[in-house]
Amino acid sequence: MQRTLLIYNIPLYQTVASMISKHRLQQAADKGIIKNDQIEPLLEFLSDRNSNTSAQQEEPLKFIRSFGDVFITLGIGILAYAISMLGLSQYEFLIPVAGFILIAEWLVRVRKLSLPGMAILISILFFMYRAINIDSEQSAIWTSALIAATSLAFYVRYKMPFSLLTLAGALIAIAIIMIGARVLSDPIIFSVLGLAVFSAAMLFDSQDTKRETHLSDSAFWLHLIASPLIVHGVMLSMLLGDNSWVQVVGKEVVIVFFFIGFLLLALLLDRRAMLISTQIYMVYALTQLVQGQFNSSQNLMIYILMGLGLVIIFFGTFWYKTRRFIFGFMSGSTLSRHLPDLMLQDNKH
Repeated sequence: MQRTLLIYNIPLYQTVASMISKHRLQQAADKGIIKNDQIEPLLEFLSDRNSNTSAQQEEPLKFIRSFGDVFITLGIGILAYAISMLGLSQYEFLIPVAGFILIAEWLVRVRKLSLPGMAILISILFFMYRAINIDSEQSAIWTSALIAATSLAFYVRYKMPFSLLTLAGALIAIAIIMIGARVLSDPIIFSVLGLAVFSAAMLFDSQDTKRETHLSDSAFWLHLIASPLIVHGVMLSMLLGDNSWVQVVGKEVVIVFFFIGFLLLALLLDRRAMLISTQIYMVYALTQLVQGQFNSSQNLMIYILMGLGLVIIFFGTFWYKTRRFIFGFMSGSTLSRHLPDLMLQDNKH
């Protein structure tokens, strides 16, 4: 029988695991107590032991740890704005690029500060854009390629998940520019590009189903950019295309059912980030549909929005209970091995 010390009927390893955060482990690594490459395995081990008996925690925002991160980020923003006002010539902007890279070496690589790292990356991309001003018809492609290369280098060097957002955005921009005007007549192309990013996100997610490492954080940012592309392409194709069935069913009904389908997908994948763009787009689409139709459609939109708000509140409160109720039958299947545990309990905190 496993012998476990209890503190107020709580196993000792649970108490210790709840007290140890990634920040504390990083402090131990900075002092030479443990090695940097031991942080993630140790954190994963403690989390795994704790997850066997404790409730699932809500999906955390790992890019911010304290108000100190916000304070440092504000300083980076002020510094970047001040430098941009100096009136530097084209290649002189490479000087602040080098300066921000040095800052990144300390704040991102050593201190592991995510939010300041995001501000640093944006600043670097801005000053590189100002430094390399390509005057040609292909300037947009070259600029996007530069952003993609810089973001990739930032991710390889610092393992900062946010870098994948700018990388994916730049690659999508290149694809849209190369496709040209066809995207206007065939908006489903946006969904195809979104599905490509979504596939990359799922590749990261499937390797970290417990959502404990930077792989899961990387997937978060990719989902954030993939969702609006998928939604935008599908909705434009259905609402603006020559689809007789949409006219029969009703555009408002189509939007609602599409939202429900997307919500179920997000629920299955345990990714609430996917719903942010869907909710915003749904409100925008409904608003545009009833614009100028104040007699009958306005009341319908109000009721739909009221229902949407209630649905969001319900799912936000009972996310894991609903997920377990709807998809619990899939637990133990081949597909479930690539997803977060379908039988997780709601967070009790």
